[in-house]
Amino acid sequence: MRMITTLGAIAALTAAFTAHADNAERHLLLLNSGSLQTQGMALVLGNAIAERGHRVDVLLCDSAGDLALKDAAPAALEPLKASPVQLLGKLQQGGATVSVCALYLPNSPHDSNDLREGITVATPPAIAERMTAADTRVHIF
Repeated sequence: MRMITTLGAIAALTAAFTAHADNAERHLLLLNSGSLQTQGMALVLGNAIAERGHRVDVLLCDSAGDLALKDAAPAALEPLKASPVQLLGKLQQGGATVSVCALYLPNSPHDSNDLREGITVATPPAIAERMTAADTRVHIF
């Protein structure tokens, strides 16, 4: 009997957590990969989430930070005929904020003047607040 009660409690908690996670209206994409296909898929998914009425924001870290640069020009992906930079721009046009992680610029030959319009440098406290907000789902690529 005790095993059934414990299993029931676990099932109820799992259902409550899943329902909460499915109701998240804010999504934070942490994009770290330099892989063109990974960048593209992350941003395709981000745009699909935004089209469902959710807010999507992007934090670019490591080699993915290069997407934030004015001179970024990765190749277009098939079958989309769009590059990750174009997909990122579409997210921005839809209201997404895009930032580079606080470590990106100090560890690259670039400075804030090299960033495309509308892209800022994130602060760890602001990102930590977003990551831990009850209404935010975090997706890491």
